[in-house]
Amino acid sequence: MSSLRTSRPGPKLAAAAIGTAAVAALGVRDLLQRRHSILRIYPVLGHARWAAEAIRPEIQQYFIESNTDGRPFDRDARTMIYRRAKGLGSDDAYGTQNDITSAGYDHILHASSPLEPMQSPPRVRLGGPDCTQPYDTSMLNISSMSFGSLSGNAVMAMNYGAKEGGFAQETGEGGLSEYHLKYGADIIWEFGSGYFGCRTSEGQFDPDEYARKVNKPEVKGTLIKLSQGAKPGVGGVLPAAKITPEIAAARDIAQGEDCVSPAAHTAFSTPVGMMHFIARLRELSGGKPVGFKLCVGDRSEVLSLCKAMLETGITPDWISVDGAEGGTGAAPLELEDHVGTPLSDGLVTIQNALVGTGLRERIAIGCSGKIAGGNDIIRRVALGADFCNAARPMMMATGCIQAQRCNTNTCPSGVATQDPRRSRAVVVEDKGPRVMRFQQETVQSALQLLASMGLESFDDLGPDHVLRRIDPARVVTYGELYTWLDEGELLSGTSDSAWAHDWEIADAHRFQGARPSHQRHRKHRHDTDAANGSADGR
Repeated sequence: MSSLRTSRPGPKLAAAAIGTAAVAALGVRDLLQRRHSILRIYPVLGHARWAAEAIRPEIQQYFIESNTDGRPFDRDARTMIYRRAKGLGSDDAYGTQNDITSAGYDHILHASSPLEPMQSPPRVRLGGPDCTQPYDTSMLNISSMSFGSLSGNAVMAMNYGAKEGGFAQETGEGGLSEYHLKYGADIIWEFGSGYFGCRTSEGQFDPDEYARKVNKPEVKGTLIKLSQGAKPGVGGVLPAAKITPEIAAARDIAQGEDCVSPAAHTAFSTPVGMMHFIARLRELSGGKPVGFKLCVGDRSEVLSLCKAMLETGITPDWISVDGAEGGTGAAPLELEDHVGTPLSDGLVTIQNALVGTGLRERIAIGCSGKIAGGNDIIRRVALGADFCNAARPMMMATGCIQAQRCNTNTCPSGVATQDPRRSRAVVVEDKGPRVMRFQQETVQSALQLLASMGLESFDDLGPDHVLRRIDPARVVTYGELYTWLDEGELLSGTSDSAWAHDWEIADAHRFQGARPSHQRHRKHRHDTDAANGSADGR
């Protein structure tokens, strides 16, 4: 007699039933929700759109874009940085992939009698006549990046590389953290309008706190940030949720509340006041060099600073020019894309302003903004820079893959995050030497290029040594492309009407910003309150 058995569904059938029920539930939810139009029309299938969108950057970067069309740094530039950082060299084969006849292409003039590269790279003196502890900086240094924007491990890896390689690391405006001091590298302490690391509880500049920190032996100079390339003209907000105890300690801020940087400084409000503040910082630091950083805006404001220098007799030890194409920090898209002067134009403005006012010999010029190779150093020095700084390439040497998630705290390489699980990916003992090798090989590349031009020194390099293609049939040198002022020309009376006009209206006693335009009629704009009043019948 056969036994009767109860039939039960197998595990595969049960799983299929559960899956079908889940999809059906999701479909019902999509149909009833009111936020997304796509899901109301295409329930379930509409989610594929977000899935595809989520991986679009990776698909674009790794499978679609060519070696030369990626942004901000193309694949060729990234590969060069990675290979140099790993000590693999950066030689390529089969010729350039760039379109060398396209408008905007730059090329360097070589010599028929090239030289051997100099044995050791030169250093640049930061220290004017009032500086008693000058600092000789490298031709390429680590540009400003704060702890908070970068992970502690990333900051330490860069500090390790800078110490071993003999170049400087700028702190960024987020304060002088323990990670910037870990391995004893030369430090340039930057602060902005928030005075992080040297501020009172009310957010004002604290001279006692500044003096205590700036006189540490690792700190070689101070950099005042007026503006930066990524977001010139605005302050910033660090949300309370991102403020860890370490960040709070480095910035001298409280936890549990948003940290707001004002748009403008409160320690000074005029160009003359800024020069006196520079002198005060130099005194508090025991004579260490003091500079300021800006993304160039209105040219008359640069000349206002020069007039203030002439009036007070006080000059910064260096000026760091930040290009609008730079920026490791997060910023509104409109500011990233449409505000600020590109680095080349900014350098020309600063160079002309200092030469035209007879101040150039007293003040060094640094620059930052998409500087990744030796050719970038050559082009910037040809326009007036004495030395260069790099930020994003240093991040790449530390492991950054240009995922562009720096503002999300989900950096996949652990470089730009405060997530401990992610930041542990940056092994300091491995990444530190990579930072050092990238800097050394890039500077060596610049020395090789200089020698190929038949030049013995960067002092011999000028705007006539680099050419810019205007269209497929025409090229001009930087010397022809830009206006160049002679020594003291603004003081003696320049024949250039545009420079003469800006010099005339420049005012050492106020930052004037962009001037109103009187050349176009504009629609009358009603006062908001008055408009509201009329609408209400009041």
